[in-house]
Amino acid sequence: MRTLFLGDVMGRAGRRAITENLPKLRDELRTDFIVVNGENSSNGMGLNAEHANDIFAAGADCITLGDHAFDQRDMMQHIDKDQRILRPLNFAKTAPGRGHKLFKAKGGQKVLVLQVLGQVFMKRAYDDPFSALDAVLRAHPLGGLAQMILVDVHCEATSEKMGIGHFCDGRASIVVGTHTHVPTADAQILPGGTAFQSDAGMCGDYNSVIGMEKEEPMRRFVTGMSKSRFTPANGEATLSGLFVVTDNRTGKATSVEMIRRGGRLEQSGP
Repeated sequence: MRTLFLGDVMGRAGRRAITENLPKLRDELRTDFIVVNGENSSNGMGLNAEHANDIFAAGADCITLGDHAFDQRDMMQHIDKDQRILRPLNFAKTAPGRGHKLFKAKGGQKVLVLQVLGQVFMKRAYDDPFSALDAVLRAHPLGGLAQMILVDVHCEATSEKMGIGHFCDGRASIVVGTHTHVPTADAQILPGGTAFQSDAGMCGDYNSVIGMEKEEPMRRFVTGMSKSRFTPANGEATLSGLFVVTDNRTGKATSVEMIRRGGRLEQSGP
């Protein structure tokens, strides 16, 4: 099975890159299933229904969110209407939507997608991601109820992402980090057969400060004072993510490659 994961879509630049390039990339890689983190798609903060529909129309099968899941008010209602959109498992217990779902891929394979929020350096004290994952993974053994399992780990600390990767090794097909918007150079298959990357990077303009126009973040770093809101950078975006091939029988990864297409970053991928 051939799975493409793309990191945080950042504002208009990221949406434009998805709309223009994902259909071609889907055909080129002959993907069976595509997951996109859409957490910053709408003006850099959250995702609205219109932009979710645009990402699905471009070829995504599932959209994951993150700590900005409900920054756009209409997502509070829309996430229950469109169950292809997932918020974190360990978000507030009263939050609408769901943190995991079993999908059917193009070839008929069953695919489980989950997302959790980390706890280290995050602004809020979210529930324990390890116990949240453990409960779902115990109920969906890899190679049994699901031929492929993907875990999106949305958190700040690379150490926490690595810890979750090893915790899920052999129990998930793919564990990939999001949230920090910078692709890490550690794509690998862990000893138990799980494809892992600490952070997939963003789909956005890298001539920026993690996707935002440089002036205001730099002003705050230098002076400690704010003058205006952050604004998403709108130059040519790089699509950043991970492409993984898995064995349908075992669910384990047989190959993993980082994807970078377009924009300023060095290009990477098959």
